[in-house]
Amino acid sequence: MKTRFPLLTLVLLFALTCMADQKTTSGTIVSMQSVDCGTKKEGKKKTSSLTCQQYLVHTATAEYQIRQKKSEAQEVLQANTQIEFTLDKDKMKFKVNGKKYEFLVVGTSAIGSK
Repeated sequence: MKTRFPLLTLVLLFALTCMADQKTTSGTIVSMQSVDCGTKKEGKKKTSSLTCQQYLVHTATAEYQIRQKKSEAQEVLQANTQIEFTLDKDKMKFKVNGKKYEFLVVGTSAIGSK
């Protein structure tokens, strides 16, 4: 009975630490550009190139380049859109106008203080 309390405390502490890693960050979608993101086979020998939208998201401390995971899900997001996002490894998750989005983070850079 005495060993259950420290074990339960340890499990609870671990769970709270994991939840703290999922904090939200606010940022702004600054710009969008179309970039080449692969090829698609259209028959035995014919291929066509695929383009994806790549967005630039600014926060107070960093700048992220994000791209949609699937090229067929081509919905254009407006510049100067404020978002609250979470980062999970190489994915950025956020909502815009009640719709959930999940993007791949393809680049990051720090914003230095002036």
